[in-house]
Amino acid sequence: MKGIVFNLLEEAVSTELGEATWDRLLDDAGLDGAYTSLGSYDDAEIFRLVGVASAALDLPPQDVLRWFGRSAMPILVRRFPAFFAGHDSARSFLLTLNNLIHPEVRKLYPGAAPPVFDFDTSSSDELVIGYNSQRKLCALAEGFMQGAAAYFGEHAAIHQSQCMHEHADKCVFHVRFAK
Repeated sequence: MKGIVFNLLEEAVSTELGEATWDRLLDDAGLDGAYTSLGSYDDAEIFRLVGVASAALDLPPQDVLRWFGRSAMPILVRRFPAFFAGHDSARSFLLTLNNLIHPEVRKLYPGAAPPVFDFDTSSSDELVIGYNSQRKLCALAEGFMQGAAAYFGEHAAIHQSQCMHEHADKCVFHVRFAK
């Protein structure tokens, strides 16, 4: 996993819960925390951090990942405003993930392996989003969807009908956005 993900997690935790909390999570996970945005790190490290946060906060790991996705979105907006320019809704923004955002991520962070999304846009009321990643961080993806909705002044009602954790080929989210 690219270091940018760890950097986002560090900033989200430090901003919302304090730097001491980030340091405690690193200690509890047995990690040194020296993450550079361009570096590549073992996926197990993010799962260890989520695991210790889950235990410390008495929350399921999936809830920790959703929180991370929601909390990271404002940081992403500040760091990469061009990704958000020209969009007036979360739906419009999310539809650019595969074609605009993730190719740029691969340029900025060589070796990055972002998830692959597919979209069913046949309904104007609901966006169906397929998510596929070897990391199976579907809860993080859901948090990012919620964070994107919040950024655009919307609420995202999300129902997940399929999950890779339940042996599906991909995760499938049914998302309805409301102002």
